[in-house]
Amino acid sequence: MVAALWGAPNFEEPVVALALGVLVAGFAQLLFQVPALAGVGLVPRPRWAPRHEGVRRIMLLMVPALFGVSVSQINLLLDTVLASLLPTGSVSWLYYSDRLTELPLGVFAIAIATVILPTLSGQRARADDPAFASTLAWAIRCVLLIAIPATVALAILAEPLLATLFQYGAFSEGDRTMAAASLRAYTLGLGAFMLVKVLAPGFYAREDMRTPVRIGIIAMVANMLLNAAFVFPLMWWLNLGHVGLALATSVAAWLNAMLLYRGLRRGAVLPADSLPLKWLLQILLATAAMIVALAWMLPENAVWADWLWWQRAYQLGMLCVSGLGRLFSDAVASGSPTRRSAALKAVRLLRRLTPNVG
Repeated sequence: MVAALWGAPNFEEPVVALALGVLVAGFAQLLFQVPALAGVGLVPRPRWAPRHEGVRRIMLLMVPALFGVSVSQINLLLDTVLASLLPTGSVSWLYYSDRLTELPLGVFAIAIATVILPTLSGQRARADDPAFASTLAWAIRCVLLIAIPATVALAILAEPLLATLFQYGAFSEGDRTMAAASLRAYTLGLGAFMLVKVLAPGFYAREDMRTPVRIGIIAMVANMLLNAAFVFPLMWWLNLGHVGLALATSVAAWLNAMLLYRGLRRGAVLPADSLPLKWLLQILLATAAMIVALAWMLPENAVWADWLWWQRAYQLGMLCVSGLGRLFSDAVASGSPTRRSAALKAVRLLRRLTPNVG
């Protein structure tokens, strides 16, 4: 942030200041860990021991995991290459919409995945299968609790978000419309993107690296085929342009998530009641109430370009607060024992995680 606000104006190429800011921040984040590690006597001291049993085991497990990570990067690279063949601006439209989709993914799903992996590994080491299944089911419910409303909110607020964050300078109203179209296509896969992050640790904790890699390859091939079908179709009416790339990514992500979920169910890792239908219905009903609130308050798309940045930010903030307020107020409105609210359910689930982490 310092590099963006104060460093960039002093550089001949302002973008160089942003890159340097990221570099310095990365080292600062790394070094920030050292005092805490020193306090518990765990500062790492590198030693060259390639024959050590632990090193060899980690290397054996790491190779398929690295390949699994590369699958998503290959997908991203392929999408970028194909977007460069489309009309000018396609790469930027996809980038802007992808950044907004990554926000709930990075803030919530990756945080949950980071928390549950060591917990799952410890439960697996103790052969505590019920606790393992309970933790994994908790993570799935937490992800869906966030993903379902976030999917709808991003789809409804696509243009206001893009106008508030990016529609300045050379970013035109037409760019906003095109980026909003790909953002809505990406949001269709948001739940799948988030589910993959918490389902894969269910395999990693059991030292099963091959299954997620195999499923990832299937999803990658499906993404390639769908890209060809949506962007370069045999039938002209299927030509979706850059939106087709985003849609293909979303469909492939759902294939990935469903195969991971099926693998855990077949391995008797997840119980049949890991996703209660009544609980899911409560989330959907609360989300429907949020849709009504947002649709009622949402200004016309055309007026956003006429407002100053602070007016856009204020209106967007009011929309977010109102939508969240309606979501949770509708969830807690029912006090009957047979209709537990989604918000209270979330609190109970969070409280259940605490002993697992401890």
